[in-house]
Amino acid sequence: MTIERTGQAFGIDIGGTGIKGGVVDLATGELIGDRFRKDTPQPATPAAVAETVAEVAGHFPDYRGPFGVDFPGVVLGGVVQTAANVDPSWKGTDLVKTMSAKLPGPVTGLNDADAAGLAEARYGAGRGHDGVVIMVTFGTGIGIAIIHNGQLIPNSELGHLELDGHDAETKAAASAKERDGLSWEQWSKRASKYLSALENLMWPELFILGGGISKKPDKWVPLLKCRTPLAVAQLINNAGIVGAALAAHEATAL
Repeated sequence: MTIERTGQAFGIDIGGTGIKGGVVDLATGELIGDRFRKDTPQPATPAAVAETVAEVAGHFPDYRGPFGVDFPGVVLGGVVQTAANVDPSWKGTDLVKTMSAKLPGPVTGLNDADAAGLAEARYGAGRGHDGVVIMVTFGTGIGIAIIHNGQLIPNSELGHLELDGHDAETKAAASAKERDGLSWEQWSKRASKYLSALENLMWPELFILGGGISKKPDKWVPLLKCRTPLAVAQLINNAGIVGAALAAHEATAL
């Protein structure tokens, strides 16, 4: 049976190590069936990544509808501006045009942290919260997504705030804990300082905490100190897929 009903869209999450996708029920934010994943090609050039994206989508031959594709870099007007974890040839590449040549439906492109934050705000830990909600992902770097009254404010790069004379993510990302051999208490002090700096700029209603480190929230979330209420991300590995699908649906519904 062909999948083309209103309220469903396809999300594809491009990462430095894997590319995964699936069909999303936009009423619930849940995947319809299983997601499908393939390793990110090396080198991760636009042509190679586009081929892998096509293979992921090809695993769902009956789907007909919009596609959302998220990317680990700033995406302005569909064009990639930064590419820290994939091949540098992505800079200046039209993500939407590149993927449209490989996918059987209209394509929307966005930043990966933005996709995850949009999904969490609508379906996860931020559901029901008005005002400014900020998702912070602690991983290799620090990813930020800003949502205001359910609407995404795209391409925030506030993971690079200056913190004690350093780029914040070099000190407070999850990777810094491993690199510097920090205990949970030591790392949490850095993360708290970063969150305090961020909340003094933005005054959010809620911080949603994600990234790979969020799999062990009991180890560090109770140690954080800031005035903003905290919530742990709920969608975890599917957040990028869900957020990309939601962005595609909303773009094509306009």
